[in-house]
Amino acid sequence: MADKIIRIGTRDSALALWQAKTVEQQLKNLGIKTKIIAVKSEGDLVLDKPLYEMGITGIFTKTLDLALLNGQIDVAVHSMKDVPTALPDGLVQAAVLERASNMDVLVHKGNTDFSAVTATIATGSLRRQAQWLNKYPKHSVVDLRGNVNTRLQKLADNEWQGAVFAAAGLERLGFMSDKIIKSPTFEGIVEVLDWMIPAPAQGAMVVVAMANDLFTLDVLSQLNHIETEICTYIERQFLRTLEGGCTAPIGAIARYNEAEDKFDFTGILLSVDGQKKLEIQKTVDVSEWKKLGYHAAQELLAQGGADLMTEIKNSLQ
Repeated sequence: MADKIIRIGTRDSALALWQAKTVEQQLKNLGIKTKIIAVKSEGDLVLDKPLYEMGITGIFTKTLDLALLNGQIDVAVHSMKDVPTALPDGLVQAAVLERASNMDVLVHKGNTDFSAVTATIATGSLRRQAQWLNKYPKHSVVDLRGNVNTRLQKLADNEWQGAVFAAAGLERLGFMSDKIIKSPTFEGIVEVLDWMIPAPAQGAMVVVAMANDLFTLDVLSQLNHIETEICTYIERQFLRTLEGGCTAPIGAIARYNEAEDKFDFTGILLSVDGQKKLEIQKTVDVSEWKKLGYHAAQELLAQGGADLMTEIKNSLQ
């Protein structure tokens, strides 16, 4: 199998290709031959509908899942927050790479005053929308879709006060330095939203492969970052237990506290309009991490989360 070429499947956006090339380089460092194969997903092709109207679960991963199952590629590289919590039969999570920043940032033109009664913020994420409206209930939020460059171009072309992005994407594309953002389509200011709870697994990359491809699984295991794997497992377990898929306004972040050998967790669930917010924080010993996300979600469901999830599902139908 030394001559086997691992075919790396990816979406064809600049950010997705950056991620695929990162995996390619790590595999090359192990002496593995590779080839990148880029495909378009439905989420990339349809830009005139909010994601939650498109049945978002798996919308960015379905095309690559099929390519894997059909034997066209050997691995698929994804932003982990885009991946459904349940993979199709026959596919497995083969490696989680070390996490980059998990923060959300506001990008704007430098003249933003959030004390203003009226402001318009752009985001395609229900989670970001709900948290923004919870903090700034008099503001308006508009839908923003497309790859990073497209979204930055739309921000440049509109009179919005700002748009929310994942810091990791801007950093990976080389657009963000300190508090300045500079891209082919936009130049402006970046502010870290340290009060906004990220999406489960935000900032992490996952590599998916066939469950029966033992050679590829063995190779990819060498790329796995165990701390990131555990933290994202906790966050996605919380998401899965709430039955949120990717559509509900759910945020989660788990961190390993090395000094105390514990895991700290914060999870939130909001109504789409941001008027209702439930939050839970838990800390457990390292030996108890496997059920942390589940227990946190169960507590939140018991504290009104079950009714709120029903309300959210009804509002999105």
